[in-house]
Amino acid sequence: MATSEMAELRRGIGQLRQCLGALRSRYGDAPVVRRLANDLDRLDIDADEFEVSHPVPVQQRSQDRSEVIVVPDTPYDESLWAGADDEGVGGYHGERS
Repeated sequence: MATSEMAELRRGIGQLRQCLGALRSRYGDAPVVRRLANDLDRLDIDADEFEVSHPVPVQQRSQDRSEVIVVPDTPYDESLWAGADDEGVGGYHGERS
């Protein structure tokens, strides 16, 4: 992760910590406040581990043109659908004249 991205993450965690402090001063040690504090501590720990682990960024894969399947926009041959059941429109009722 780039230094600026880590700095932004740390800034966000700091802002969350300030908001949590305001919630704690208003609602005390309510269970929901404790859970939020636990989640924030976990986020801080994960950010520390991320910095230490130095993961390798995912490289953008270039599109291999051999993988591209071109589907023409010309109308399909009507004979492809001969005798097919048209679900949702009452089903197949045999040949129609």
